[in-house]
Amino acid sequence: MNPEKLKDIRLMVLDVDGVLTDGRFTILPSGEETKSFNSKDGSGLKYWMRTGGKIAFISGRSSKVVEMRAKELGIDVVRQGCKNKAPVLKEVLQELDVSPAEAAVIGDDLPDMPMFHICGMTACPSDAVEDVRDAADYVCLTEGGHGCVREVVEMILRATGKWDVVLERYRPDSEGVEE
Repeated sequence: MNPEKLKDIRLMVLDVDGVLTDGRFTILPSGEETKSFNSKDGSGLKYWMRTGGKIAFISGRSSKVVEMRAKELGIDVVRQGCKNKAPVLKEVLQELDVSPAEAAVIGDDLPDMPMFHICGMTACPSDAVEDVRDAADYVCLTEGGHGCVREVVEMILRATGKWDVVLERYRPDSEGVEE
C-alpha cells in the first residue's frame, strides 16, 4: 500500500456485517438479533480515535446490537438500513467535514462498492466477494469479524508515524490508561 495514499486519512468508514462481524447473525425466537464482534477490531477503533481519527458505520441492515456496540466504542456516526450507501457516505463526509480523499472505507460485498468510488483509500477483508477484492486498494490478510479492521487501522497508523502515539501508553515507564 502506498503510504502517500494513507497520509491524509482522517475518517474510517465501515460496513458492519462481513467487516466488523463474520457476516453471520442469529435471530432468536423473541425476534432479537445477535452478532459477534472481535475485540481486536474494537481496540483498533479506539487506537484510531486516540490518534484523532473519526469513524462511521454505514450498514445495509439495521440492528439494535450495532447501535449498542457503536455507543460502547464512541463511534462518531452510525447509519443503518442504507440500501444505497453512496449518498449516505456523502452526507457523512459533509457532516464530519471530511473530504473524500481523507476517507478510507472497508467493505466486503457489492453494496459497498459505490463507496469505493468515493473514498481515497479502500480495503476489504480476505473473504470479501471477488469483485470487491478486485476493486480494493488493500485486501486484508484477515477475514471479516476476525480483526481485519484492526489490520487496516494499524497499517495506516504505522505508515503515517502515528502508531508510536498508541504504543506510548503501553511502555514500561507509562502509567497506562484503561480503555
